[in-house]
Order: sequence, then C-alpha cells, then structure tokens
Amino acid sequence: MDIPGPKAFIPLVGLVGGIGSGKSTIARGLAQRMPVAILDADRSGHETLRRPEVKVALRQAFGDSIFDPTQEVQRAQLAALVFGSDDRARQNRQTLEQIVHPVIRADIRRQLQEARDLGQVQAVLLDAPILLESGWKELCDAVVFIDTPLARRQQWTAAGRGWTPEELTRREASQWPIARKRSESDFIVDNSGDVDRAVAQLEKYVRDLVSTRSSAPSDLSPAHSNHPEGT
Repeated sequence: MDIPGPKAFIPLVGLVGGIGSGKSTIARGLAQRMPVAILDADRSGHETLRRPEVKVALRQAFGDSIFDPTQEVQRAQLAALVFGSDDRARQNRQTLEQIVHPVIRADIRRQLQEARDLGQVQAVLLDAPILLESGWKELCDAVVFIDTPLARRQQWTAAGRGWTPEELTRREASQWPIARKRSESDFIVDNSGDVDRAVAQLEKYVRDLVSTRSSAPSDLSPAHSNHPEGT
C-alpha cells in the first residue's frame, strides 16, 4: 500500500505598493507564466458591501446617504467620508474597517484554504492595497513590494481612474507611507521599466520561495527576514 507523501508547500504571497503601482497587472502577468491563484481583496471588499448584515451596520454608522435607490452602497459616497487625513475621515475610516475587515479577512482565509485544498497551483497571490495596515501580513508567507515611481503611478491613476495627482495624494494619506510599506516587505520588485521585467522578478522570487520552503523540514516555521531584497 502506497503511503501518500506530504502535500507540496503552497505559499501565500502578499503584494503591496503605492496606489496605481501595477500590483494587479503584475499578478496577472505571473499567472500567465506559472500556475498561481490570485485573491483580490478589493473584489472581496466590494462583495462584502453587498452582504445584508454589513449594510445594516453601515447604515447605523453612516446613515442613508451612502445608499442608492436600490439600497446598494454607493462606494463613491462612502469613499468621500473615509479617505483623507483629517480627524473626521480617520474616525470614519476606523469605523468602516471595524465593520468590513473581519468579513474580508474571513473571505481571504476561505479562498486561500480552497486553493490549497485543490492543490492545482504552486502559489497564491494576495492583491490587497491595505494588506499591511489591516494586519493581514500574518496570513502571508512573504510580502512583495511593487516599487513604481510616483510619476508613473500618477499617469496610470489618471488614465485608469480619472484621478488628479491631488486625489492620489488624498487617497494615499489613508494608507501607510510608501517607505514604511517598502521596509515591511520581504522582497522588492522594480517596476520602473518594462512590466514584463517586473513580472520576471516576481516569478523568480516566487519559484525560489516554493523551492526553498518545499525542501525545508516540515517543522521549520517561516522566517520572512531570510529572503533577500530584490532590485
């Protein structure tokens, strides 16, 4: 009778960076090169806003003005209340996070477990703009920072979202500073040039991570600091 061997290690790799840094584009690029699953925290967030119990909590916290005539949350209205650096915005943002973050976290954990149970991928990527701020780093085996110049991020957010540079600055004021995100990460992908080059950097890192951890003793706990920084 054959004894089944241990399951292959399937790491969860979190992707962080400034707004408009190209995290989603690079994640999709990696998915074309190797079998990976992509968990989109923004998508989970949008779905969370449709849950009846979440709508009840949001109505209690912010009133009827954030709902449209069909009783769906108007994300633009909600964003206007929570983005910014003033005390009112910070308080509203904290209230919103207390309502939605536990639900999103549970959804991420569920999707991660499903991907690992299926065993059809070599890694799982978590694309979450506020991964570090939300404390989701503890779910990850490694965190990769997508290092994209501000000018490029301004260009992309203007073209894709219609944002002015001032709007980008206002939105980013609600997140950790870029330098702090960078310092909290295990590996840096340089996205200042060709996107394919950035995808190749991420691919090498993820493949090395899978190989290293798969060959390590099963009782060896992950050590984020052992991964060298990229250029």
